[in-house]
Amino acid sequence: MVKGKAPKKTLDSYAVKHINKIVKAGDCVLMRPAEQSKPQYVARIERIEADARGGNVKVHVRWYYRPEESIGGRRQFHGSKELFLSDHYDVQSADTIEGKCTVHTFKSYTKLDAVGNDDYFCRFEYNSATGAFNPDRVAVYCKCEMPYNPDDLMVQCEGCSDWFHPACIEMTAEEAKTLDHFFCESCSSESQKKLQNSHAASRHSDTKVDTKRIRR
Repeated sequence: MVKGKAPKKTLDSYAVKHINKIVKAGDCVLMRPAEQSKPQYVARIERIEADARGGNVKVHVRWYYRPEESIGGRRQFHGSKELFLSDHYDVQSADTIEGKCTVHTFKSYTKLDAVGNDDYFCRFEYNSATGAFNPDRVAVYCKCEMPYNPDDLMVQCEGCSDWFHPACIEMTAEEAKTLDHFFCESCSSESQKKLQNSHAASRHSDTKVDTKRIRR
């Protein structure tokens, strides 16, 4: 007589005792890497299942990749906390979960007052077989025409509203932080310079400078 597969049941949530956390489908978690020297894996739980007795708990996950794990590797505009939501699905023991984390949308991440150790962001989905990204195009800024890296300091032109890296406009980060007004080279016509000078004493500083976020 051939033994059939043991029946499985889906769990709404599961208490991971060794970290004293409850996880459920939709949560993002940090998982034990294959090698201790590597950073923790990041995954999104799709489903939690157990055997008929409630033991042998497994999590069905969808992996996030770090930029350096992608075919193209890490690029200049990739943030230090950036992840790609991949098409790589897997089943892992719930015992390999080492913590919970938050993977923000790009927009919500850039609005954080402070970035914690367990805060990440994702703006791309990633095809692990082809190396393709979705979306395959994003807005670019500055003279270097690079996508926005939220770790980098940028200063906004009051004329065209484009953002610039200080180094790309021959300025140090310290100089950029002290600016009261900024017009890029294209917008710095004589009339704009005069307008800037005539109002410099009376206007409050309204130049937008996006600084590197504080990590707690």
